[in-house]
Amino acid sequence: MSQALDITAATVDSALLDLPWQLPLEQWPEENIAALPKGLSRHTVRFAHLSNHVIAIKETLPELAKREYEMLKSLQKLDVPCVEPFAIIKNRKDEQGNELPAVLITRHLKFSLPYRAMWSQGLRADTATRLVDALALLLVRLHIAGFFWGDVSLSNTLFRRDAGSFAAYLVDAETGQLYSTGLSNGQRENDLEIARVNIAGELMDLVASGRAGPGVDPNATSERIVEKYRELWKELTAAEVFNKDERWRITQRVERLNKLGFDIEELMIKTEENGRSVKIQPKVVDAGHHTRRLIRLTGLDVEENQARRLLNDLDAYRVSFDPEGDEEVLAHRWLSEVFEPVVKAIPRQYSGKLEPAEVFHQVLEHRGRLAETQQKGIPLAEAVNSYVENVLAHRRDEEALIATPTEAITLATAVPSGNIDVDEDDEDGDWRDKV
Repeated sequence: MSQALDITAATVDSALLDLPWQLPLEQWPEENIAALPKGLSRHTVRFAHLSNHVIAIKETLPELAKREYEMLKSLQKLDVPCVEPFAIIKNRKDEQGNELPAVLITRHLKFSLPYRAMWSQGLRADTATRLVDALALLLVRLHIAGFFWGDVSLSNTLFRRDAGSFAAYLVDAETGQLYSTGLSNGQRENDLEIARVNIAGELMDLVASGRAGPGVDPNATSERIVEKYRELWKELTAAEVFNKDERWRITQRVERLNKLGFDIEELMIKTEENGRSVKIQPKVVDAGHHTRRLIRLTGLDVEENQARRLLNDLDAYRVSFDPEGDEEVLAHRWLSEVFEPVVKAIPRQYSGKLEPAEVFHQVLEHRGRLAETQQKGIPLAEAVNSYVENVLAHRRDEEALIATPTEAITLATAVPSGNIDVDEDDEDGDWRDKV
């Protein structure tokens, strides 16, 4: 039976019409389904193949699908980490003419995992801390943008690796609300309490099911999001008063915010009535400080901590070769002589295990450990080969679609062979032995 679907799509893709919309999601054939881990949801959610990517499909009410679709579009315009809205489809009917739920379609976030998939793989207990820290940062960013979530939880979040930490992305915006005037303290505290209660419950469930690692404390971990959130919020928004002769503290405050990954769009500076003190307060802060600099220099669009790590390596390279040289020229040279050869040296059958920036970060970490063990500088080529053979080959895939295995690109023709010393306490590497 043909049906007149009502489709609103952000991207034109005719293959959308070929999917079996006349069937409830739970009855879709395996040929359409992408076997990816998913979190808990009150709705039926399935992943499906579409053209050359994967989409997430959620059955819901028509009005809720439209509202969430528009909300995700608004959050994207505000540069908030969230899944990308793809389409909404209404007026679905089965072959007997019975109405089926509307669907909200979003693009699957490559290299991302729900928290349950992470813990089910037996990761260490400190993963709980890192995931909660990432969620706290996401919640701060949402609140700064004026977004009240209303259902903060690990289940409503996707996580991507970010140079030893995690980056959190909002998945479910169904209960959210944007306020152009910003959030009140009461609204922020309400979201924070929702987060604390939900996280405690989710972790208790994991512990009870035996899928949490040893040492995971649901109550302590859920309390951490409150502590981390308040610490970040204070650093990003609180006023600071200091003596007039301590003006260096203005630069120090800006540097602290940059280190956290935020830029200050506007800084309010006032002289107090006594004339001896100064008050400063960031008025608007924007995340992605390191990400934007790396994009400007190299065109690489990665997570914030990955960008910080790559920039540290780039800066060390620049200082070694030509400290006074043009930053953009040397960035291009670093990209072509260091970063790209490492990425190209990864065999294609392993390309879906981690995204390139995370691979580069982990190669640097692996090189540092080799240098410490062998008590000598390790050539980058040797470090990459060792990492691929001893680490990457044994990891599970984290990309949505796995590339077709092809012949690996040999490192010897791509990566400079000069020794690169790695100081035990210098995670950024040392380029003093020039390539």
